[in-house]
Amino acid sequence: MALASTTTLALSILFLLPFLSSATVEEEFHEELLLKPLPDRKVLAHFHFQTEAPVAEDSFARHHHLFPKSISQLVKKFHIKAMELSFTQGRWNYERWGGLDPISSQNAKPPGVELWAVFDVPQHQVDAFWKNLTHSLSGLFCASINFLESSSSYSAPKWASQSALGSLRYGTLPREAVCTENLTPWLKLLPCRDKAGLSALMDRPSIYRSFYHSQRLHLKASMAPADGLDSGIILEQTLTVVQQPNIQKTDLSFSNEFKIQPSWSLSSIFGRKVNGRCVLAKSSNVYLQVERDLVAQLEKLQKKTATYADNDTGIDVLRGDLGFEVSITPDRVHRELEKSSSILYEYSIKEYNDTEQFDLGLTWKYPVVWSCPLAPLYASRFLIGSGNERGSIAISLKSTELTKGFIVANNVEEKCKLQVNVLQIVPWYIKVYYHTLQLLVDGKPQAATDFIERMSVSPSEDKVSTGVMELVLRFPCEIKSAILNIEFDKGFLHIDEYPPDANQGFDIPSAIISFPDFHAGLQFSDDSISKSPMMSKLQEKSPVLSYTEVLLVPLTTPDFSMPYNVITITCTVFALYFGSLLNVLRRRVGEEERLLKANKAPFLQQVINKLSSRFRGGLSESTQPKQPSSSFITPKLIIKIILVAGLAVVWQFYLK
Repeated sequence: MALASTTTLALSILFLLPFLSSATVEEEFHEELLLKPLPDRKVLAHFHFQTEAPVAEDSFARHHHLFPKSISQLVKKFHIKAMELSFTQGRWNYERWGGLDPISSQNAKPPGVELWAVFDVPQHQVDAFWKNLTHSLSGLFCASINFLESSSSYSAPKWASQSALGSLRYGTLPREAVCTENLTPWLKLLPCRDKAGLSALMDRPSIYRSFYHSQRLHLKASMAPADGLDSGIILEQTLTVVQQPNIQKTDLSFSNEFKIQPSWSLSSIFGRKVNGRCVLAKSSNVYLQVERDLVAQLEKLQKKTATYADNDTGIDVLRGDLGFEVSITPDRVHRELEKSSSILYEYSIKEYNDTEQFDLGLTWKYPVVWSCPLAPLYASRFLIGSGNERGSIAISLKSTELTKGFIVANNVEEKCKLQVNVLQIVPWYIKVYYHTLQLLVDGKPQAATDFIERMSVSPSEDKVSTGVMELVLRFPCEIKSAILNIEFDKGFLHIDEYPPDANQGFDIPSAIISFPDFHAGLQFSDDSISKSPMMSKLQEKSPVLSYTEVLLVPLTTPDFSMPYNVITITCTVFALYFGSLLNVLRRRVGEEERLLKANKAPFLQQVINKLSSRFRGGLSESTQPKQPSSSFITPKLIIKIILVAGLAVVWQFYLK
C-alpha cells in the first residue's frame, strides 16, 4: 500500500514537472545599455531592463521566478491594461540633444513625476481605481504620488489615446523632488537589483549630479490573446542619464581645440566597471550609437585626408577610420538602411567577470562638429503679463531644418500641411478664458479657425477638476513661426491650500506637443537585432513627442505672520484684563489702612529713614510692617555718609 502511494506521488510530480518548468522558463529578463555621444560634449547613457511574465488565474498568490510580485499584484488588483510612471530631474534639451530620435520621443519626460494609466474596468469605476493605484504607488516608490488622488490633480484626455477613451487618467507633480529614495525601490524590482549586471553601474552620486536623469517604469498587460499579444505582463524599466565626462588632456593639438570632444569610458562616467552580466538575464548587451549627422561629418573629414571607400563598412574601417577609437573591438556592427545613416556597435558582456571587467571607452582623434536631428517645430512656452490678477500663456512654435525637408518630400499638387497636436492642462486656480485664444503665424495675427481643425475644451471647476484643452492644428509646411496665446485670471486659495513655500509660486504642468506626420525610429537591415527588446523598441515608429517648460505662476499670498500677531496681541490683552481684575477682587483696602496706622513711626525716625534711603539709592521702606527702625541706622551707613560728605568737600574746595 505504501509502495503504491509512493509510486503515485512520484508519477504526479513527474507529470507536473513540465508545467512547472515551463512556467519558470516563460519568465524572461533582458538588460541592455545604449551609449551615445552628444554634440555639446556630453554623453547619453540609456539603461533598458525588460521583464516578461505570463498571466495565470493564480498569479495574485504565486511566487514569480523573475517578475516582481508587487507589480503583478498591482495589475491583478487594479485591472491595469497599461501604465507609465516616471521620475525626472532636469529638462531635456531638445535643441542640442535632439527631438526626432526614439530616445527623445519615448524617454524624455517632464520634470517631477508623471503618471498615466489605462484601466480595464467600467468607466464609472475608473476614478476609484485611480485613487487606490496612486496610494499603492506612493508607498511602493516612497513618493508623494498620493497627491494625485484628488480630482483637481488629474485629468482624462480624450484624444491622447483613442483606444482607451474614457479609461485613461493622467496626472503630474512638477515640483516633486527626485532622490535615492525613489531609485532604490525601482532597483529592487530587478532580479539582480544593483549587485550584478549593468545595473551595478548605477552609482548614486554619478547619477544625481548629471544634467538630466529620468527613471521610467512602463507596464503593459494583456489578459487575453485577442488583444493581439500573448497573455502576459511586460515590465519595461529605463533610466536615461546625460552626463558631462571629465575632460582628459590628449597629445593631439589643433587650432580649434575647443571643438574636440572629451574622451570617456564607463569607469570615468560612472566610477565603476561592469563585472559581468546578471546570471538571470537572457541577454546582456551594450550598444554604442554614432548618429547619422556625426557619420556624415566624419565621412567628409575622411575625404579630405584619404580616399574613402563608400561600400566598405567592415569592422576595421568603422573602428579605425571614423575619427575616433574604441577601447574594445565590437562583436557586431550594424548600419541603418539609408546612406550616411547611424552606426551601431554591439558588445556582449556574457564573457566578462571579476578578473576581466568590461570598460568601454571612446577616444576622439579629430575635432568634429555635428547636430542631432530636431523635431519639425521647436516648441517653447512662456508667460505674458505682470501682477497677481491676470496674465496669459503663450506657446511658441519655430520651424527647424526638418520642416524644409518635409516640404521637399511632400512637393505634390495638393498643398502641403503640417499637423500639430497640443495638449494643455492647467490647475483649477488658473481660470483660463478659452474664447481669448489668439494665433499669430509668421508674426501676423490670423483667425484661429483657419488653422484649428479640431478643438476639445474641458473648463476647470473650482477645487473639483482641472482645465484641459486639446487642439489639432494644421499649418502650411513653409511656416516659420507660430504663437498661441490665451488669457487667464489668477484665483484665490484658502489659507489651508497653500504649500509651505507659497511665495515661490505655483506650477503649471508641461504642455505636450506631438507631430503625427513624423515618426521616430531606427531602421536596421539585420533582423537579428530585432531580437533585442531595446532595439526592437527603438525601431518602432512612434509619433514625435516633446514637452514644453513648466511655468511658475505667482499668486496672491496672504501674510502668514498675521495669525501669530493676532494670537500674541489677544493673549496680551487677556493677560492685562484678567490680571487687573484679579488684583482688584483680591485687594482688601481696609486691612491695608489699619496696618499703615499701626506701623506709623515718629517724625524723626521717618526723616532719618528718608535720608538713609537717598544715600543708599533704594526705596523708602518706612511703610513696611513690623520692620524695626534700628535696622536702618548702622555704623557702616554712618561711615559711608561721612566718607561721601568728605569726598564732596574735597572735590568742591581742593580739586575743582
